[in-house]
Amino acid sequence: MSALPDDQQRAKELLEPAIYDYFAGGAGDEIALADNENSFARLAMLPRVLRGGPAPDTRVHLPGAPHAAPIVVAPTAFHRLAHPRGELATARAAAAAGTVLISGMAATVAIDEVVAAAQEVRPEAPVWFQLYLQPEREVTDRLVERAERAGCTALVVTVDSPVFGERPRDRRNGFHDLPPGYAAENMRDLPGGPPGGTRDIEMSTEISWRHLEALRASTGLPVLLKGILHPDDAHLAVAHGVDGIIVSNHGGRQFDAAPAPVDVLPRLTRAVGGAVPLLLDGGVRRGSDVAVALALGACAVGIGRPVLWGLAVDGEKGVRDVLERFGEEFERALALCGGRSPADLTPDMVVPRGFAGGHR
Repeated sequence: MSALPDDQQRAKELLEPAIYDYFAGGAGDEIALADNENSFARLAMLPRVLRGGPAPDTRVHLPGAPHAAPIVVAPTAFHRLAHPRGELATARAAAAAGTVLISGMAATVAIDEVVAAAQEVRPEAPVWFQLYLQPEREVTDRLVERAERAGCTALVVTVDSPVFGERPRDRRNGFHDLPPGYAAENMRDLPGGPPGGTRDIEMSTEISWRHLEALRASTGLPVLLKGILHPDDAHLAVAHGVDGIIVSNHGGRQFDAAPAPVDVLPRLTRAVGGAVPLLLDGGVRRGSDVAVALALGACAVGIGRPVLWGLAVDGEKGVRDVLERFGEEFERALALCGGRSPADLTPDMVVPRGFAGGHR
């Protein structure tokens, strides 16, 4: 069993209750939040045997990140609330582990500093920038320019947030604004904001495929969409020329009626048909979960909360320990399934718990 629950309990003891609840909480009654993890517990793997060969090679090819680990750091906000070094510690740990870091638009360290910290550890370390398309195109353009100048190798556009999800824990705790001395640093000095200050990140029901087209026309960076769950949206994403899709329900933080990503992954795999890489984000808590997701069509998975718990417990070392543990667990799972590379994991190897025969 993964040791990650120990990290979460220790983080809960260390963090202020309102901050812990901000990181740990989900939308509504937190049904989707719980189901993200429970969905993996409903699935099992049928190992293959006697498939001798060299030691496993787990590297995968991702947009803007060739030869990457199949486990990426998902975008999460406000890392300095978990540890004083915040995103700098996360970036250094991800670089040391050979892991793609998706740095959030709502980071408490500006993207240029995040990339610099990663590249101090490993000059070729890939950092992607997560972006909410803004109603004012000039604001989006400025954010993209900052990511490009910083050296980001891809953009991740979160598309499941036309409005903020209802988060009861934050409401009960009165958690609405960052404490004094903290800010979403990527939002500093943008058009429409106070001179030298930050402006709010806007969620808008106006955002459409037209805004994505404008983004595609304005940058040469690969663009991935995060938050796709419906096969028809996957078809549209491919038609609009995206470079990747992240199957995600926002960690259960937006829409409590949304399904667990791994439950819809097979449908999206069929819909996309290999046209673009699929990643999965949500509920991954152990190496065998990574194996399940890759067998069902993902080329990599994102982990969010486990990284935050490691950061809270022991800063850079805590994040590095989490990433190394995931990597070791996945390598072991791959070997036990008779695989030498992620491509050896196939859909017929995934069965429901209580499986009595046949193929899924």
